[in-house]
Order: sequence, then structure tokens, then C-alpha cells
Amino acid sequence: MKLDIILENSEKLCWEGRPAPRCYTFRNWRHSFFGLALMPVCSYWQYSGFGFAKEYELFWLAWLPLPFLLVALYLTIGHFIQARLEWNHVYYAITDRRLLVQRGFLKPRIETLELAEITYFSLHRQGEQLGTLRVHKGKEQKLTLHCIEHPRRATDLLEEVMGLTQ
Repeated sequence: MKLDIILENSEKLCWEGRPAPRCYTFRNWRHSFFGLALMPVCSYWQYSGFGFAKEYELFWLAWLPLPFLLVALYLTIGHFIQARLEWNHVYYAITDRRLLVQRGFLKPRIETLELAEITYFSLHRQGEQLGTLRVHKGKEQKLTLHCIEHPRRATDLLEEVMGLTQ
């Protein structure tokens, strides 16, 4: 993350981090089960579609199942590849004013949340020193910091800002 471009005047960086690569890549592994169930059905439909297109002389019958087959392929393995490629562009930072999240595969985007506007946050543990932090501004906005190593450093800063620590 290019902090000199992102940080405002006199803004001080308090914490920065990146997600753990394996945790970030495999965080949606349950999608693969649906993809594995969908793949044989779509493959058979695609195979049958070529036969139907030849028999009925309607070429579009051969290509009708293709989008479904591509979705099944994405759900099976594509989301792992996309997450791993996106990992290179994911950064998190907490300054003295804002929470910054940069993510995106082809076009990285930066999401911000003013620290004064944070109403609550939750930490979902994924291991002893690994967790996902969800930060909320009321019920309307949520920033998620996936797979942070040593998440207590970030939560301690947020607790301090929110006045939860003595």
C-alpha cells in the first residue's frame, strides 16, 4: 500500500497488516462443494447439448450450458485462483483517524471508515493467532479484514479509540 498517497496531512499510521496467504486463499472453501456437485451435471448437459444441436440442427443448444459449466468451474477451483491473485493487492491499515482496506484483483480499490464512526466490531477467530475482523458503522457499512495474523494488535487499537479500555 502506498501510504504516502493514501494518508492525509498529519495523519499518523498506527497499525498495518496483510492477510495470511493460505487463510485468505482458502477462506471460501465451502463454495467448492457446490461447484463439485454442479460440475458433473453441467458437464453432462454440455455433452448432451452437442448431440441435441446436431440432431435438431440448432447450434445454440450446444452453447446453452456453457455459462453454467463456467460457473461450476469457477466455484470448484476458480475462486481459489482469484483469491490468491487478489492477495497480492490486499492491505489493511489503521491510522489515528481512519481504518483503510485496500483490495481488488484487477483494479485495487481503497475503502475507508472514520474511526469516530465505528459503532462496534467483532473478531472471528480462525486459529490461535489468526482471525477475521468485521468493523461496523451502524447497520449500513461493514469493513472486513480477512485472516489477520495477531489480530489483537488491531482490536486493541480499536478498543482504545472507542474508549473501551481503561
